[in-house]
Amino acid sequence: MVLLRTDTHRHIRVVRQENQAKSKLNASQILASLTVSLCSMVVGFASAYTSPALPSMNRPGSPLTVTEEEGSWIGSLMPLAALIGGMAGGPLIESIGRKTTILATGIPFIISFILIAMAVNVQMVMAGRAIAGFCVGVASLGLPVYLGETVQPQVRGTLGLLPTTLGNSGILLCFIAGKYLNWQMLAILGACIPIPFLVCMFLIPETPQWYISRNKSKKAKKALQWLRGKDADVTQEFSEIEKANHMGKNEEMPGYLSLFSKMYSKPLLISMGLMLFQQLSGINAVIFYTVKIFKEAGSTIDENLCTIIVGIVNFLSTFIATGLIDKLGRKILLYASSATMAVTLITLGTFFNYKNSGYDVSQYGWLPLASFVFFIIGFAIGFGPIPWLMMGEILPAKIRGTAASLATAFNWACTFVVTKTFADLLRVFGTDGTFWMFGGICLMGLVFIIFCVPETQGKSLEDIERNLTGVGKGPVRQVRRMSSIAHLKPLPMAI
Repeated sequence: MVLLRTDTHRHIRVVRQENQAKSKLNASQILASLTVSLCSMVVGFASAYTSPALPSMNRPGSPLTVTEEEGSWIGSLMPLAALIGGMAGGPLIESIGRKTTILATGIPFIISFILIAMAVNVQMVMAGRAIAGFCVGVASLGLPVYLGETVQPQVRGTLGLLPTTLGNSGILLCFIAGKYLNWQMLAILGACIPIPFLVCMFLIPETPQWYISRNKSKKAKKALQWLRGKDADVTQEFSEIEKANHMGKNEEMPGYLSLFSKMYSKPLLISMGLMLFQQLSGINAVIFYTVKIFKEAGSTIDENLCTIIVGIVNFLSTFIATGLIDKLGRKILLYASSATMAVTLITLGTFFNYKNSGYDVSQYGWLPLASFVFFIIGFAIGFGPIPWLMMGEILPAKIRGTAASLATAFNWACTFVVTKTFADLLRVFGTDGTFWMFGGICLMGLVFIIFCVPETQGKSLEDIERNLTGVGKGPVRQVRRMSSIAHLKPLPMAI
């Protein structure tokens, strides 16, 4: 009896693995991932807009004149509004769906840029930035959840980094266009970018998990079949999704306070910890003050060229992570990321310490640029994309919308605090002390990864949830021990 059950279960597991192998990286999954990632390109362009636009607003002939304080608020409104958008996005993706929520950001993005392009006063620019920021917060929550629920585990890392890749391409496009266009023409370009995203969104389905949560099993299976390919056998995967949804229905839907219960606190705190160390690495502050940093280092590089260099390095570095994440895993890249950022920040701090102490550092004038480039590379291969990717992986299905909105809002709150206080940190601790502080935080992030962050490479969302919450862990663990026979390579004579 036991042998029969083991053999039967083994047969099911082998079929499932073969079907997964045949259907991974199919055209449907690529189209779905690429389509929602076009929204990330809009996010990247919107986030980078103020860097070239603010100097343009004060050039001769501009209809606007922006004070330093007004410029600071124009830049800071993005993370503030994104914080609100992140909190609103959770209920939205649960009530109207992941796809519909992402799609709903398209028109407001266009309106925000048109409002800026037609601005006759600073208040119109601020209103446009607030609308764009709200959409950024909603999109930054919806994209990883959609991809986490639609992409197979074997390729979730590769396709899950598409938003970061296209987001960085949006930043690079904004930096390059900003060198030649004034702030009004740049805003008009920004209003055109969401159009391809809006058109393509009508070609892809809602996630199977959301359909099942709304008792729409036929639509869920149809969506899953579309995502895996018409010839793929989705029976087993569909059954697992149904089981996960059924287990969640046996309990009361949790509110925000319930997220910190024993069952859900671990995945939530891991996600928020990754967001915390992502922003406390100082990445947004460093990029926001790129020109100032290079000037203090004695660099004579043109300010627009500085931003283009940052954009190119940031864009190209993402391809390194895309090529390695499904081969090496998330933790290895996070190790490399935090260590690289720590070393480069400490090096930058040491350079400025010697310079401020009166030493002649002219022969080491290349060091800040080199350190800065490697800092960007280190961030882009790990702590840039992976916290967002893992947010869609490790948060349990039952709380995914609510928890993701909290994690997203927390990320944007950290972004606002770090960016807004960076100038004060420089004044209080000096340039050297500020970089040393950020470097020390990156080392703390490395310790956090070693002891707290699980590896999710190649694991299904259901497996990850069981490991982190313990729900259904006992019976499943017993079944997996029996089915582990299926993972043994057959002897030559057995072929």
